[in-house]
Amino acid sequence: MTLAISIDDVKSAAEQIEGVVARTPLIENIALNKLAGGRVFIKPECLQHTGSFKFRGAYNRLSRLSDEEKARGVLAFSSGNHAQGVARAAELLGIDATIVMPEDAPALKLEATKGYGAKVVLYDRYNEDREEVANRVAGDSGVTVVPPYNDSFIMAGQGTSALEVAEDLNVLGITPDQALVCCGGGGLASGSFTVYRHYFPDMQGYAVEPEAFDDVARSLESGNIESVDFGARSICDALLTPSPGTLTFPVLQEAGAKGLTISDDEARRAVAFASNMLKVTAEPGGAAALAALLAGKVETKDRVTVCIISGGNIAPELLKQCLEDFS
Repeated sequence: MTLAISIDDVKSAAEQIEGVVARTPLIENIALNKLAGGRVFIKPECLQHTGSFKFRGAYNRLSRLSDEEKARGVLAFSSGNHAQGVARAAELLGIDATIVMPEDAPALKLEATKGYGAKVVLYDRYNEDREEVANRVAGDSGVTVVPPYNDSFIMAGQGTSALEVAEDLNVLGITPDQALVCCGGGGLASGSFTVYRHYFPDMQGYAVEPEAFDDVARSLESGNIESVDFGARSICDALLTPSPGTLTFPVLQEAGAKGLTISDDEARRAVAFASNMLKVTAEPGGAAALAALLAGKVETKDRVTVCIISGGNIAPELLKQCLEDFS
């Protein structure tokens, strides 16, 4: 079976986005290492433009459109981080963007998306299918639909964060044992594990999801694409996808990835830890991988672990509540 992306696609994406996307640091924290009993390297994509890794894939995808396609505009559907990534990429490239977003998306993300110049169309995520809404909005306008994860250019773009990790670890002469990646539909995870499998073939990859949205974990276990209950809920709004992508899932399978899940309280505790100990701001979904590590979902003693904080677009009042409850 031919996979949707290869390491060459990720390297091509890195060249495409160079000078536009921020190269985020790889950080190590003494307190976290003591807790883990090993070495932990954090990739804080919350420091990326638009506050999450999503800008990487969005810019890689939009910058490859033809002039004719750019003139017709783009349309995306997202709960917020992909929305902002597409909106900002479109703004930089002079492309009209329309974003289909759930009515209950965080106000911070809604306003930021509008602030980048995109038109926002709201829908009810619990009673409407976002892809159907997007197709209805697109109609026969000829706009290019930019999916949040099930697209080879998006997947490759997201993988550039892991490429930076691999490059930085190689400079340090360090070979990691495992990597934890926040996972919704699998765009970031598939891109990341494509890179890690190439550079560190013995490394174990873990895709981390909210408990109620464990479709990737169940899919990896069953060997078939599984879906979540339509009425499922979680505080991790960035990871609320119904199923893994038809392009992302085979990549995760081939990479031998395993699934982990975290509770909402574990996510909130990780948000507080990131703020107090790492001095970075994480949103619940963006802190999912860190939450799994802190909750002991993987063995970290005497191991080298890579963990991404994938986004930091959290409402001030939610951050305040996390700090009050878990500090």
